Parts: sequence; structure tokens; C-alpha cells
Amino acid sequence: MNKIELLSVGVDVGSSTSHLAFSNLVLEEDVKSPSRRYQIQERKIIYEGRIINTPLLEDDTIDIERLSVFFLEEYKRAGIDPEDIQSGAVIVTGETAKKRNAKQIVDGLSNGAGDFVAATAGANFESLITAMGSGAVARSKDYNKAILSCDIGGGTSNIAISKNGEVLSTSCVSIGGRLLAVNPEGKIWRIDGPAMKVMRHIGLNYKIGEQIPKEDIEKIAEKFAEVLMEVITGPATSSLAKQLMMTDDLIFPDKIEEFSFSGGVAELMYGDSGNYDDMGRVLADKINFLTPKLIAPVIEPENKIRATVIGAGAYSLSISGSSGFMDDRISFPIKNIPVLRVDVDESRLSLEHVISQTKASFKRFGLKEGEEIVALYFEDPVKAYYPALELFAKSIEGALTNSIDNKIPIILIFQKDIACGVGNVIRRETGLKSNLLALDELVLKEGDWIDIGEPLVDGQVFPVTVKSLVFNRN
Repeated sequence: MNKIELLSVGVDVGSSTSHLAFSNLVLEEDVKSPSRRYQIQERKIIYEGRIINTPLLEDDTIDIERLSVFFLEEYKRAGIDPEDIQSGAVIVTGETAKKRNAKQIVDGLSNGAGDFVAATAGANFESLITAMGSGAVARSKDYNKAILSCDIGGGTSNIAISKNGEVLSTSCVSIGGRLLAVNPEGKIWRIDGPAMKVMRHIGLNYKIGEQIPKEDIEKIAEKFAEVLMEVITGPATSSLAKQLMMTDDLIFPDKIEEFSFSGGVAELMYGDSGNYDDMGRVLADKINFLTPKLIAPVIEPENKIRATVIGAGAYSLSISGSSGFMDDRISFPIKNIPVLRVDVDESRLSLEHVISQTKASFKRFGLKEGEEIVALYFEDPVKAYYPALELFAKSIEGALTNSIDNKIPIILIFQKDIACGVGNVIRRETGLKSNLLALDELVLKEGDWIDIGEPLVDGQVFPVTVKSLVFNRN
């Protein structure tokens, strides 16, 4: 059985803290798969780094220079060269994603982290990977349960519902331990927007530098805890909860059978005795006071504050099927590609149908065909017999005339195992002889962004990172 080992990194730049973790991923060929597809069979955490307070400059932007130095030191401590890193993700989370220089942070850190490390930020994406990194997704499969996991960090609470090893729904709300920060003398040194909303809601008005009594900190934390309970039992109906929501509500299954909490605040919920000059400790106590009212038991997950970096390093990578098609003039990695779903109905296959559906996809995304690289995603557009493949190939040529003329790489992705057949027929039967990449056996959705790395196993399989590039704004 053929195996591949990849070294992966997960980097989290959060509202409160920043840290990283390195993972070793083992890919094995599935001999039972008709396409001999490679699957990730083992994820082993090989280094968990130090945790530091996310450094800020006086203008409330993030100190990229200090962060870069810290992460380079972590690579040295782990004995790892950035050139040896083959996958992973740098993630900016929570309130940090609202900073003016958030995009520069992930771009800068990901470029120095390794050859194929994604730069990403986005509430739903973080909810997905924290559910995986905490162990909730694996537990939902092992115990056949519907589990709601909630990762409470410094600025946001990222929520996911997992069942049978799959994430069914994700959501995010602006609730975290460092939205209000107070020094040991009771003086406020940080107030973020969500904390100001809560203060206005309960009739308080404090500014940075002012003294705040403990009872008012408790009132603020109590209100945050009440909103969190409202969101995780859903839907969010109060005006305050709706103001704090960063995404749509969760979509709930018939019942939730377990709740689990991860993130820095969860460390305090489950017994950590630390104090971090913010309201994290009080918020943890207020949440613990309310959890007995939940309809299902609360369990302690495998990973808490490390959930994000473990998720980013060990679970952000997907592997294409082994029957792709690639023109050898395409260079990798290809980064930040928007995914456009093309709704081709195989029973209506025709030149006009494929062209009209492709044009509709570009229009739906607000893009013009031929101006930039996109990934066109098809679920099951054509049967694998030659006349149908030839018709589909000529339809693709007709739909992408500007991209072909402008020599923009054509990326076609299929859920079914047909990429090799489609690619060969396109090259044989159309004028599209180069700049073509076709991948299959990937599950994507419109609104995803992907990075595609250097092919593995003599060009048979491709590493793909599915991510979000949505930077939150006030």
C-alpha cells in the first residue's frame, strides 16, 4: 500500500492569544477505491507551541513584526524549516479579523510559513475547524451522536453541530473573554464593539481608562452568557443576540445529544486557574452557571485552547481523486480561487444548457468570464461515454471563450470520478489544448475559496485547501 507523509502547520492569530502547532499527516492509497484515491489516514500532533498574547500596536492594529519573529522562533524551537511545510493554514480569528491590517497579517505569515499554507479568516470556516480540532466531529462519529461544539475565544464563539462524523451546520456570535479587559486595579484597558453593545443594552457606559466595579463586569459577562445560551439552543430571537450574531443561525437537527466547549474560555470552564486581565474568568463562571439548563449533558473535549491550531494544521487539507488531468504548463500553488457552482443537469445536456448555466454562475458571483481564475464546480454533469463527453467538452469551450483567449487557466472540478475523461476529451476534441486542470472527488460549495498545491504521487493527486477569505468588518 502506497503512503505519503506531509508536514502541516496550523497558526492561530486570535483576539487574545496567538500560537501554532505542527502535525504529521499520513495519506494512504485506498485499494478498494475504483480510482485508487488517497485518504488522510493518520493525523499526529508533533509540536504544540507556546501561547502568547496577540501583540498590538498603539493604533490598535496587530504588530506583524513581533508576530513574525515569534513564529520564526517557534519553527526553530520545533526544529522545523518552513521549506519542509507542505500544507496547513494561517487563521486570523475573532476580533482580530476586524483589524485594519488583518489581511496583511495572514498573507505575510502564510508566505513565510511554507510552500502551501493557506491564508484565511472567516467565522464559519473557524467554526468548522474548531469542531474538528476539538475532537467533537470524531466523537460524533465514534458515539453516533449529534454534538454541538462551541469554541469560546477572546472575541468570538464559534459553534458547530456535528453528527456521524460530519459538520451539519456552523455559526458564530461575538462573545469572548477579551471583549472587555480590566487590569488588576480595576481599570479598563480594552473595550471592543460587542462589549459596548452589551453595556448600552444594560444601561452602562464605560470608556477605556476608567475604573469599573466587579459587579458591573459580572453584569456584562452575565448578559454575554445569556446570549450564548440563546444562540446554542437557537434560534437567536432577542435584539441583542441578533446584533451580536456574525453569521446566520444554526440549523438544528431533531435533537442535540451532547454539548462541548473549547477555546481559551473553556479552559477556565473546565478548571484552569489562570487570570488574564480580562473578563474570561467571570464569563466562564457565568456560562457554567447556566449550562445545567441545557437539554443534554456537557462533556469535556479532547482539545480546548488548541482546537483552532490543531484544526488548521490537521484538518484543513483535502485530497483530490487520483484520476485528474493537468496540463504540465500550469504552475503551483494556485491560491485564492473562488468556487463557482455550475448547475448542469445531465438529463438536459446540450451546448445551450451548459453555456447558459456557466454564464449564470459567473453572474451570480458578480464576475466576468475571462477576467480572473475561477474553479467551476460540477456535481454530476455528464455520463462517462464518449458522445456525451464530447458534447460537454465543446460546451465548456463555448462557455469560456474569453478565458481561453486570455490564456487564463481553466480549472474544472467534479464531485464524481470523471476528471481524467473530461480533460482528455477536451484536449482531443476542442481548441483548448493547454492551461487546463481537471480534478475530481472533491466536495465543495459555492462561496468556498480554494488553494491548489503541487501534485503528489507523480501528478496523480492534488492537495486542496478549502477555506474562507471573508474578513469581518464592523
